[in-house]
Amino acid sequence: MTTNENSLGCKIREVDDVEIISLVDNSADFLSRIDKKQVQSFWQWTMERYGQEWSRKHSQLPVAEHGFSLLIRVFKDGQVHTVLFDTGVSPEGIIENAMRMGLSLKEVEAIVLSHGHYDHFGGLEATVKEIGKPGLPIIAHESMFDIRGTSNSNGAIREYPEFPTRAQLSPARIITTQAPSLVADDMICVTGEIPRKTSFEKGFERHRTFVNGSWQPDPWIRDDRAIVINIKRKGLVVLSGCAHSGIINTVTYAQQISGNAKVYALIGGFHLAGKDFDNRIELSLEEMKRINPEVIAPSHCTGWKAMCAIAKNFPEAFVWNSVGNLYKF
Repeated sequence: MTTNENSLGCKIREVDDVEIISLVDNSADFLSRIDKKQVQSFWQWTMERYGQEWSRKHSQLPVAEHGFSLLIRVFKDGQVHTVLFDTGVSPEGIIENAMRMGLSLKEVEAIVLSHGHYDHFGGLEATVKEIGKPGLPIIAHESMFDIRGTSNSNGAIREYPEFPTRAQLSPARIITTQAPSLVADDMICVTGEIPRKTSFEKGFERHRTFVNGSWQPDPWIRDDRAIVINIKRKGLVVLSGCAHSGIINTVTYAQQISGNAKVYALIGGFHLAGKDFDNRIELSLEEMKRINPEVIAPSHCTGWKAMCAIAKNFPEAFVWNSVGNLYKF
């Protein structure tokens, strides 16, 4: 597996197939059936893959938490590469969920972090130990080590848990990147820093970073990145952790660096939850209509208002993401 950085863009190799499993998310729905050929619920794919006997013996269901993690497998010419995108919020939640899904994290070749907030790196230290590979690449950004928090209405700061130290993550190897970079034999592109061009996606105003002894405004969260995969004859799969850059900025940049305007699927957190972001929902929907993905699976920080609006406006494309969902493209 290579990690080649290219400041001009990502020359992503087309893949034949991709599988994405939702390891950690805010929602768990094990009763609803998904009537879409590209998506299977936890019960659907585990029954198909492991059989009824396995399902009877493994009755413990995966759990939801306010965090995010995807297990990504890409396939080309009989080869498969596996990458983990984020690691949830709790120290052991991702490990437990993987076990309950019958998955081995030891196949992971690299960990990509969307940004340096605790609900995306909470399980990182335990995951590195579980994978147990010396030199395991962790694709990060130098800002992920910053101390961060949010300001409330009276100016008090809620400080976030700190990112693990390099010593805590040993024997893994942290690779910090700002520009687009390639992993998984050049079949997965990590966007690097995403330009902020959309007029209505103005960052997270209450976000703060501790710099030189004081809390400073940091609305842009520059370390926010996404993953881009190019599927043969279908187009791009864009995966966002929180889309602090703005989900439209994220998609637009994915199109730019890949050289492909066709977006097939959009999965992840869109960060449209809460009063600070309500006014972006309709504007984001208008842009999504222009992009017109065939599959849209908003999750994590998207918020119920935005999810309901997306479901209403994209009835054929919308998928309610649950822990355990399998996406096969």
